[in-house]
Amino acid sequence: MHAHLRTARRLTGVPAIVLPALLAACTASPPEPVPPGATDPAPAEVDAARDELAALAAAAQDRHLTATYTLTGPDGSARTVSVTSANDGTWRVDVPGWGLGGTVDVSLAATAEGLFQCALPSAGRPEPTSCVRLGEPDDAVPRKQDIRVQHPFTDSLEVLTDRRAPLAVSPATPPAGISGQCYSVESTSASLNAPLDVGIYCYRPDGTPTAVHAAFGTLKLAGEPGPAPATVRLAGPVTEGEPIGTDSPTVGPSPETP
Repeated sequence: MHAHLRTARRLTGVPAIVLPALLAACTASPPEPVPPGATDPAPAEVDAARDELAALAAAAQDRHLTATYTLTGPDGSARTVSVTSANDGTWRVDVPGWGLGGTVDVSLAATAEGLFQCALPSAGRPEPTSCVRLGEPDDAVPRKQDIRVQHPFTDSLEVLTDRRAPLAVSPATPPAGISGQCYSVESTSASLNAPLDVGIYCYRPDGTPTAVHAAFGTLKLAGEPGPAPATVRLAGPVTEGEPIGTDSPTVGPSPETP
């Protein structure tokens, strides 16, 4: 008799424990579904880096100067690049040993009259300086004449200030001996057709470019920049010749001796 009562009490106590748990499970709100295509927000530091670089690039657009940079190529060779950004928006970049297999010094310049390439007297070209018109001032440099070193001082700045450009920006460590703030810039789209080399870009607060590390090599500011001229001047007269490229000149077969 007592055993039956104890069993009954145990059985009647079961609902008192199970029922609240069942009610809680039924009344709990289900988790909200994640909208299709939703992604985690970008870290605040990434957004801040993009904003900081855009502000520095905007300052660089207004920074007019004359400066020299050391360009170290992927092969370790070093040369001195001259950059002029004039007060009227014209520009000129001189790069030694770029044309015809590294034997000809060249100058690219955009003036009010157009976009020009000038071949300078050098080891592979003893003739006087002559310039060839490549197009309008805002035209892109043809691929075969594109020295790429001019982009960080000209049209790449437009890309860096465009928040719609498919770029990922993050803080980077400055190269040895370089002042300013540096940022790593990567493309987030395989179809980026802008004149921008992915890499590391460094600027002073006033917009002075101090270093660029990209596929063409590493540019480092050498010394303090000088004042900008009112406008740039071409290195020589404009002629009807053909522009030069990077390829070494083709050597034709020597004439047969009769």
